[in-house]
Amino acid sequence: MSLAPAPRPVLPLWAAVLASLVGGAVLDAAYPDIGWWPLAFVGVGFALVSLIGRSVGGALLVGFVFGASFYLIHIVWITRYLGVIPWFALAGIETLFMALGSILLTLAYRWFPRIWPSRWARLIGLPVLIGGVWTMREQFMGSWPYTGFPWGRIGMSQSESPLAHVASWVGVSGLTFFMVVFTAAVIEAVRVGGFRDVRTALPAAVAAALLIVVPAFPTAAAGTWRVGAVQGNGPSAYFDQREPYEVLNAQLEASEPILDDDLDVLVWPEGGIGYDPLQDPATAAALDGLSARADAPLIVNAATERGDDVFNTSILWTAQNGAEQLHDKVNPVPMGEYVPDRWFFEAIVPDLIGLIQREYTPGSNAPFFDVDGVGVGLAICFDVIYDDVIWTGARDGAEVYVLQTNNADFRDTDENLQQLAFARMRAIETGRSVVNLSTVGTSQIIDPSGATVEALPTDVAGAMVADVPLRTGLTPAVVIGPAVQVVLGWGSLAVLIGLGAVVRVRSRGTSAVGTTTASAPEGADAGR
Repeated sequence: MSLAPAPRPVLPLWAAVLASLVGGAVLDAAYPDIGWWPLAFVGVGFALVSLIGRSVGGALLVGFVFGASFYLIHIVWITRYLGVIPWFALAGIETLFMALGSILLTLAYRWFPRIWPSRWARLIGLPVLIGGVWTMREQFMGSWPYTGFPWGRIGMSQSESPLAHVASWVGVSGLTFFMVVFTAAVIEAVRVGGFRDVRTALPAAVAAALLIVVPAFPTAAAGTWRVGAVQGNGPSAYFDQREPYEVLNAQLEASEPILDDDLDVLVWPEGGIGYDPLQDPATAAALDGLSARADAPLIVNAATERGDDVFNTSILWTAQNGAEQLHDKVNPVPMGEYVPDRWFFEAIVPDLIGLIQREYTPGSNAPFFDVDGVGVGLAICFDVIYDDVIWTGARDGAEVYVLQTNNADFRDTDENLQQLAFARMRAIETGRSVVNLSTVGTSQIIDPSGATVEALPTDVAGAMVADVPLRTGLTPAVVIGPAVQVVLGWGSLAVLIGLGAVVRVRSRGTSAVGTTTASAPEGADAGR
């Protein structure tokens, strides 16, 4: 069977580069602090249109421009304390991966219609493959190198949108997939039928209906939990000048107004102590006194030492028993909380690497506390962006989540709002309330629908008290989320490899019988 001709570019190369430049900036505007969530579809659309009909070299170029435009804006907050070198390094590696993944998208656009050129195959099958390949790239970038950086996932842009509830069924990766499928289906409808035949819009309409109509998965109410959450606004940034116990005292002072409330638990943020209560008697005594006065257990956080290892640790503390349960951060931040391959990076930027003195060890204990019979899921700071940490807490029995963070290094930037959006998405995805607590803000208590129950403004000391809804029952996202990622990731790669093999075999077959088509041979269109 002969192959259909390879698709021609929708845009000339110069226009595709310009569209990619605009598309990356538009996509960033879908996330906080701007947060115009519909722009995620526009940004993805710019990226896809720019890749149709491109050569490998052309796809690499436009993908690089798109990635640079997005990431240099999206994570500019890194420069707040660390300067331009880490910003360019992280944005650069993410841009490179975005560019390499763009080649796969271009190959999908090239190979699929050559094998299945029919109208309905292009309208249905091609968008599904494009959505899978985009999600595959996103999952790879979120897991490698080291622990990856899943910060710019498309699904995470929808925390304030009516589409966020889809994540309760298929997780954030599934939401990304359906968003890209819809966008690609709209593009194919225009390419195949323009505005002459409304039937070409049916696949896009079905994808839109799935995004809009499917309700959030219901979890079961299990009472309430009276939570006090304290934002001390102490000098907790990496380079802040501080007096001994100043961070601890700031938290104690901000806790004072709510200690007479009838609390079930009192929660402090990541980095809210300043010293290791497992080693420092004064800090332990202060926590004992606080728990006794509040007549409630504490969930606090500190850097702890056990043997030769240092951990970023959440601690369940009571006046009676001290540290009753521990959870150590699963994914310490490379180049922030530890330096992988330190010998290599010290040879490149010794002064910068020298600033990172501690080497946090990844935790292996469960992200879960049992607090007087209430299951509490945990994620420390950037662990909120890793699906497995969140899903493990839910599967272990979490009825509510406590997400402790220290945003002090990123004061006055979009980082804290972006991380808050991730926390909101986790509430919707798991059907659980979330107590998202920062040293300096933004701190919020969020209900299972994603609505804000209580909030504290940034850069002020204060405390929140709320009767937080508890929920039981696992959402489909938690149950099938890992399988969804495997199918979308490895399944899309397998399909793409299969398409390439079929194209290669058929191209050889037609050449052997002297029936080559007039289309350019694979790889011969490097100027596109």
